[in-house]
Amino acid sequence: MTSTSLNNPVSHALAHWRDYLEITKPKVVLLLVFTALVGMALAVPGWLPLQQTFFGLVGIGLASSSAAAINHVIDQRTDAIMKRTENRPIPQGALSTRQCLIFAFFIGALGMVLLVAFVNVLTAVLTFFSLIGYAVVYTVYLKRATPQNIVIGGAAGAMPPVLGWAAVTGEVTAGALLLFLIVFVWTPPHFWALAIHRRDDYAKVDIPMLPVTHGIPFTRVQIMLYTVLLVIVTVFPYLIQMNGLFYLIGALVLGARFLFHAWKLFDDTAERQPIKTFVFSINYLMWLFGVMLVDHYLPLLGFHY
Repeated sequence: MTSTSLNNPVSHALAHWRDYLEITKPKVVLLLVFTALVGMALAVPGWLPLQQTFFGLVGIGLASSSAAAINHVIDQRTDAIMKRTENRPIPQGALSTRQCLIFAFFIGALGMVLLVAFVNVLTAVLTFFSLIGYAVVYTVYLKRATPQNIVIGGAAGAMPPVLGWAAVTGEVTAGALLLFLIVFVWTPPHFWALAIHRRDDYAKVDIPMLPVTHGIPFTRVQIMLYTVLLVIVTVFPYLIQMNGLFYLIGALVLGARFLFHAWKLFDDTAERQPIKTFVFSINYLMWLFGVMLVDHYLPLLGFHY
């Protein structure tokens, strides 16, 4: 760390803003914040309350960014070895451990303050435990302890819809837990597809991802089973009348496409299929929650079916 960065942290932050942005994993955080927004929308019958929505999304986004930055700090040794992560700011020396931790604690604390002051304590508490769950419990322990790491650790990543629901209602009900379940079941097939693609990377750093410990054929079967379960779970918002027919059609079409990608993984000649499945899974979750959102507001806009 240079003396300039010590004496003038603001100038350093401005000069390295792209590096600070990168350690927050902005694409991941945007997806999480979007699922939180959908959780908010589905929690109330009409239009969203402005204050709780704005500060809730900002607070949840800051906390998620803080957890991502802490993840960068904890994983810096393995990041420097793995091809997928070797160009991250800490391995490249663009940011120091101390700088990242100060940044992470600052934005995390700011997020908590905003949630307590302008949203509600329940949302702040749940957000804090989600942050700890991902940044500490998953990254420090679960990731290196068990091949079921992403299944158990996926609970933290599935929390944003619950946080959004709590932000506008002050409570957690069955609808919020159903949204949690959808993201929770989506996480293993999503991440295991990437783990197949980067199996050698994970093996090199002794992280027991499922393709490393149990092999790629076994992982393919698990991806298919979880995808089937995901399609079933995504029907429940329609069955409990949280969403309507427009959502059901969209969920089934998207689910069929996800099943197709999972089935294509069994083709040994399709070398790029794991990364294609991973990329599709991201789009799948975005579109699924997008269809939920549109379906929820169609009656309010005068469309009835």
